[in-house]
Amino acid sequence: MDLKTVPVFILAGGLGTRLKEQTEFRPKPMVEVGNKPILWHIMRSYSAHGFRRFIICTGFKSEVVKSYFLNYDAMNSDFTVDLASRQLTYNGAHHQEDWEVTVAYTGELTMTGGRIGRAVSRYLGDAEHFAVTYGDGLTNANLAEEFAFHREHGKIGTVLAINPPSRFGELGTEGDTITHFAEKPELTSSWINGGYFFFKRDFAHYVNDSSSLVLEKEPLMKLAADGQLAIYRHPDFWFCMDTQRDHDELEQIWKSGKAPWTPENRKTSN
Repeated sequence: MDLKTVPVFILAGGLGTRLKEQTEFRPKPMVEVGNKPILWHIMRSYSAHGFRRFIICTGFKSEVVKSYFLNYDAMNSDFTVDLASRQLTYNGAHHQEDWEVTVAYTGELTMTGGRIGRAVSRYLGDAEHFAVTYGDGLTNANLAEEFAFHREHGKIGTVLAINPPSRFGELGTEGDTITHFAEKPELTSSWINGGYFFFKRDFAHYVNDSSSLVLEKEPLMKLAADGQLAIYRHPDFWFCMDTQRDHDELEQIWKSGKAPWTPENRKTSN
């Protein structure tokens, strides 16, 4: 299957209330990491594996997302404007992305399931499979391999599962003596929703356009109860930008030049 035809729906309409320092005037997916919106990093991860068709499901501050993609050349290169003739010239290297981007307004306060329901009803077309992800998580998972796994097992849905870091430091002890200290160790025996999904088009029957429908509740719970949700385990890098501290940590990773989610540095364990 040509991955270029598989639509990728990205949830980008939430309020981002836990990142208020960054989201007062823009939606969280437009918060920058390394001078690029985290949304761009997510899309680049997909495109590195062959996906190029994106549907951005917007809500809060939708106009910021629209403006970014309507003015993509100007946002990503130098340019010269002759104000008399209105002639515009882009200077230097042009962007390499060959993406097809649809910006779909799905309601100001619509929940995740309703956003997917509304966008899928308009933009799924005749696609047999589609991807869904959130606009705030980065990973070095091989998404093409996850999609191949999804097609092989035959179930309606597949979710990327990751080992979450502990919120607290772990103490190794021997009697009353601490033998080691680990800050935020990975919980290798636990798996949580990593937010990178693949679905057959049949999943459209599990969602609707209700503004109160939460993807992680009724749709996914029903899919799991029906035995139609498979798990694709990814024990390597995953990071969710939920707070200002998370944003600062991502910036430090980026500045190190070793950001594992980038195509240049990607190294997976799958």
